[in-house]
Amino acid sequence: MECKFSCAGRICKGVEVNKQDKQSIVEELHAAWSESSAGVVAQYRGLTVTEMGSLRRDLNQAGVSLQVVKNTLARRAAEDTGFKAAEELFTGPVAIAYGTDPVGMAKAMSDFAKDHEALEIRGGVLDGKSIDAAEIKALASLPSRDVLLAKMLGSMQSPISGFVRTLNEIPGSFVRVLAAVRDQKEAA
Repeated sequence: MECKFSCAGRICKGVEVNKQDKQSIVEELHAAWSESSAGVVAQYRGLTVTEMGSLRRDLNQAGVSLQVVKNTLARRAAEDTGFKAAEELFTGPVAIAYGTDPVGMAKAMSDFAKDHEALEIRGGVLDGKSIDAAEIKALASLPSRDVLLAKMLGSMQSPISGFVRTLNEIPGSFVRVLAAVRDQKEAA
């Protein structure tokens, strides 16, 4: 029986996986979650295969991975990672998105959930702390990382460019004063 929602077609509810495969899945998830700073847990019951594929593409464009995994394996993989904080969300059929860009992930998940009522965001984890669905929606309303960095860089450059304009104004003012004195002497 082939899994319709799994990552690489290896694991899903109702598909038998041997002990060695389960261990490798736990190890892979543990390694990925150890490197991730954020995650979103959502219930996907009612989504079609096509919709799930669309969600994966949207998340992939944001640099986010999505796993549908048995809850017991997710709990084992969460040990000693920041995802331990979201362990109580691992009940029922859940899809777990994870990555290093919390805002991009929250935006992609929230936008998809707006268009597809079957996807219910349950909560997540941010830097090892549990967050609820409302906090994920608040994250989604923030500007992207690139926009925030551009704003910060503009703020940092503003005082420097003002200082440079001020320094350039001193010689310019001196030249204008000399020209005014010259014009005044020529007129006299």
